[in-house]
Amino acid sequence: MSFQNLGLSEPILHGVQSMGYVDATPIQLRAIPEVLAGRDIIASSQTGTGKTAAFALPLLSKLGGHGKLRVLVLEPTRELAAQVETAFRDYARFCPDLRIAVIFGGVGYGPQTEALKKGADIVVATPGRLLDHMEQGNIRLDTIQHLVLDEADRMLDMGFMPDVRRIVEKVPRERQTLLFSATMPPEIARLVEWAMRAPQKIEIGHSRTPAETVTHAIYPVANTQKFDLLLALLEQTHYDSVLIFVRTKHAADKITAKLKAENHSVAALHSNRTQRERIEALEGFRSGKYEVMVATDIAARGIDVAGVSHVINYDVPQHPEDYVHRIGRTGRAQAVGDAFTLMTAEEAPDVAAIERFVGQAIPRKKIENFKYVYSVALETGAKAAAMAAGAVRGGRAGRGYSFGVRKKR
Repeated sequence: MSFQNLGLSEPILHGVQSMGYVDATPIQLRAIPEVLAGRDIIASSQTGTGKTAAFALPLLSKLGGHGKLRVLVLEPTRELAAQVETAFRDYARFCPDLRIAVIFGGVGYGPQTEALKKGADIVVATPGRLLDHMEQGNIRLDTIQHLVLDEADRMLDMGFMPDVRRIVEKVPRERQTLLFSATMPPEIARLVEWAMRAPQKIEIGHSRTPAETVTHAIYPVANTQKFDLLLALLEQTHYDSVLIFVRTKHAADKITAKLKAENHSVAALHSNRTQRERIEALEGFRSGKYEVMVATDIAARGIDVAGVSHVINYDVPQHPEDYVHRIGRTGRAQAVGDAFTLMTAEEAPDVAAIERFVGQAIPRKKIENFKYVYSVALETGAKAAAMAAGAVRGGRAGRGYSFGVRKKR
């Protein structure tokens, strides 16, 4: 369905169309009318399905012009806060009088304090820094009409829930509350019961299911050949941009340095990088300055970059949920993408846990003309490849699960 049929205001509809968007995604189709109607909602959908627009577009339509602070959006990380604020600005490009402020840690207070003093209609914030500004008297929440709790389960995982509750207590009870969460653990359920009024539930797909437009492959390899296999994949793969996930900050810096030595345009993203370095890396990745980015899991839910054609798990994630979030960085908004995972023998149990979690076997692949050394992972891979050829109990065949490696342009 076209955005034109969803009841959005003309300036916001113009902003959406100027960005090249025509048809709404399923989460947007379900959420936008509910938000416009003023209802509380609990929504979950696969990563990359347009969740930010699902709440940003109707809220902007409801605001109209400049006034009091009326919208508060809480985000778990500064990357997400910055990206959501950018999305609001993009959608509101034909509403020049609306003011949007972003608040997060890791940077100085000065510009944030100045933005709040000038008056903002919308504030996008991480919980800790928002509480700091509240304690300093820089912001009051008694005029908030719309509260968005984005990535609520992530905020729970990061220990922010006590801060979230303190913030919610300062927001008027007569408000609209929108909660987005991939999962609904007991503490989130208690928050819903306490903070929301007869919320409408919207679930698109299944939180355990990787995006349907992403194809997957496991590449078994000996630990000593892992980096060599990564180089071979990059050499033989036709890609636009590649996001490589590793487990540790040290590994991110090490792999980045080795890729630079091989003449790849690459940047690193992890929590030890300064905020300026992280912004430069993300902007460089978005613009094409860097074709490759090496990141830790801090970026698994914090990167929103259109056109990521490939995700490579250099290290297998230890938690199956992280696999879904990592590969959700590609195949976004109905685009296609590929997810490669390098697996050593030690990582085979983690891969098995991922396959149980997503309900499907992931094909094992080998690169032609790569001189493999023996590893138990190769034997494990052969057995798993035979399983992948058949149906998976309780699962389903994905799109093109027999793909191979494609030559780089």
